[in-house]
Amino acid sequence: MAKGMRDIKRQIKSIQNTRQITKAMEMVAAAKLRKSQEAAEAARPYAEKLQEVVSSIASGTKGVKHPMLETREVKKTGYLVITSDRGLAGGYNANVIRKVMQTIRANHKSSSEYALFVIGRKGRDYFKRRDMPIIEEITGLSDAPVFSDIKSIAYSAVKNFEIGTYDELYLVYNEFVNALTQVPVSKKLLPLEEVGGSGNTASYEYEPSAEGVLEVLLPKYAETLVFSALLDAKASEFGAKMTAMGSATKNATKMINQYTLQYNRARQAAITQEISEIVAGANAQA
Repeated sequence: MAKGMRDIKRQIKSIQNTRQITKAMEMVAAAKLRKSQEAAEAARPYAEKLQEVVSSIASGTKGVKHPMLETREVKKTGYLVITSDRGLAGGYNANVIRKVMQTIRANHKSSSEYALFVIGRKGRDYFKRRDMPIIEEITGLSDAPVFSDIKSIAYSAVKNFEIGTYDELYLVYNEFVNALTQVPVSKKLLPLEEVGGSGNTASYEYEPSAEGVLEVLLPKYAETLVFSALLDAKASEFGAKMTAMGSATKNATKMINQYTLQYNRARQAAITQEISEIVAGANAQA
């Protein structure tokens, strides 16, 4: 019985140590979540203003054309997938990867019909193990990424669409709703259909030309959308981590309570047995 009580006590101590770790990780994730939310919100006005300018040019200038605005027959599709480098975030990575795989199985018959750009070690490792065509990858991003960290992959994804490597490009990532909810989404990034039909239609003169201005602005706008999605995904990652570590802490508390009850019962049984032995010994001497 004493041995069993020692094992239970050791188990309780181990779970208490684990609970301290998960609680600390939950608090760290909560702090990083607030910063990530602020960064995502701060990036939106720039993207919205850039869209407004592009829409003004595209809708206010007759005959303006650009490859990024033109819809063409889809023979090959590109996917830019955003995952995390580390785990312990519940279903954060699994949900995004599942979304990608479901889309690929539904729309493509062979690996020659799609190409992947991957941000995050979890996604990179998953696709590499299955020999899926990865054009470019980025891992080891900081918890507070800046645009220069993903500029190369964003530029490559946009440039490959422009030169016709594929005919459409999708962003697949976890969209942040709140700390408890992150929704995996697949959004069409290219062609940029949403900038052509709205915005200020006032007449402007552009130097050297409207096409020349769009030539510069459209790639920047698409790259800005990629960065905005990354910031949203980072907020989702920390929300998922906070939720997962909070659940782990609660589960650890429940286990401690169960083991404590089991320990007290074992201790009570041991004390009862000792009392019975003492009484039996006293009766034998009498």
